[in-house]
Amino acid sequence: MCQAMPGFRSRFPVRLRRLLRARGPHQLLRRQDGNAAVEFAMVAAPFFALLFAILETALVFFAQQVLQSATTQAARLIMTGQAQSGAMTATQFQQAVCADAATLFSCSGIYVNVQTFSSFSSVSQLNPLSGGTFNSSSMNYSIGTQGDIELVQVFYQWPVYTAPLGFSLSNMNGNSRLLVATAVFRNEPY
Repeated sequence: MCQAMPGFRSRFPVRLRRLLRARGPHQLLRRQDGNAAVEFAMVAAPFFALLFAILETALVFFAQQVLQSATTQAARLIMTGQAQSGAMTATQFQQAVCADAATLFSCSGIYVNVQTFSSFSSVSQLNPLSGGTFNSSSMNYSIGTQGDIELVQVFYQWPVYTAPLGFSLSNMNGNSRLLVATAVFRNEPY
């Protein structure tokens, strides 16, 4: 092969030296051919982690708002006396909450706590979490009568999937967040 190209052998070392001189280590530092790919590789993991954290936070806020809206609608049944006159049970009240929140929540995971108080200053909310575990046995259901002050709390254990960069929305064991919707009001005369 070298005999077919007689000048190749004599010119090869010259070309190699010129190539090495032109593309030496100092020249490689100035090259910018793959900068975008390298920069994206360095930024991609934190970017996607932040993106997932933002999306999950938005989803939790949306779920909280849906639960609050459903609780407010169901609490009107107690406030207006419809629950009392219809002898609504705790299960039926839970189903009334679920009717407005069924698109986003599993009805079996909704827990209700309804308490009656004599004054607004004596209202105290129930905290069903103990050591990161949900305790449903402490739930009450007292819908009161005309003029009574009522506290309605609705609880749901929302699953949390991502915890990137040490960011976690869970406040319970098992990667869940306890969503709480509350309504406090005085029963109307009925």
